Amino acid sequence: MSARRMLVVGAHSADFVWRAAGAVARHVQSGGQARVVALSYGERGESGELWKEPGQTEENVKRIRHAEASQAADAVGAEFECFDLGDYPLVVDDAAVERLVELLRDFAPQVVLTHPPVDPFNPDHPLAFEAVRRARLLSSGAVVASGFRTAPPSEFLVFEPHQPDLCGFVPSVFVDITPVMTAKVEAMQAMQAQKYLQTYYAERADHRGNHARKVTGDSSIRQAEAFQRIIPNVVTAL
Repeated sequence: MSARRMLVVGAHSADFVWRAAGAVARHVQSGGQARVVALSYGERGESGELWKEPGQTEENVKRIRHAEASQAADAVGAEFECFDLGDYPLVVDDAAVERLVELLRDFAPQVVLTHPPVDPFNPDHPLAFEAVRRARLLSSGAVVASGFRTAPPSEFLVFEPHQPDLCGFVPSVFVDITPVMTAKVEAMQAMQAQKYLQTYYAERADHRGNHARKVTGDSSIRQAEAFQRIIPNVVTAL
């Protein structure tokens, strides 16, 4: 039996770290494969610390962000690649969507994670959601006979945004990341361009761990990540 596969798509190179690094690490720990795709490096709008350096350039920021994201992905056992589409604004044209479609067909993930469809503070995040939504449908061919290569439809979930209450995000899945929290912390520490987010997301993992304990009654859960299912789950019995 082949390993279960997870694909995480972020608008910017650090998005997966804050929102899903624990879930990725837990997936890999369980014997799965994980790939992370960043549609951009976040070189213009998400690299403020790097732009404080005199004489900084976009190409150098991209180089640093690639190295940081690759190190973070290594910390949680994932592969990293960036489409380098530019950010603020992120522009996802038909060629970029087709590239994502081909990746989905080739990798055939059982689960796909990306941004939620609403974010009033970051215009790139909803664009990433729409690109993934569209690519996922095109790659599966709506599960009918097609004149092109298809992949089985994946589970489709969105990860928690920075301001969940303002993005219509209501968790429907909690992932216990207690056993891999050290790996998530290592991944976060790799993102030196956004060090200010490390404490915030460590605290968020504690908050969601509290919620997961209340849902399950499992007092061993200390940290968790929250996700919202976009496509309903199917079970054979309740």
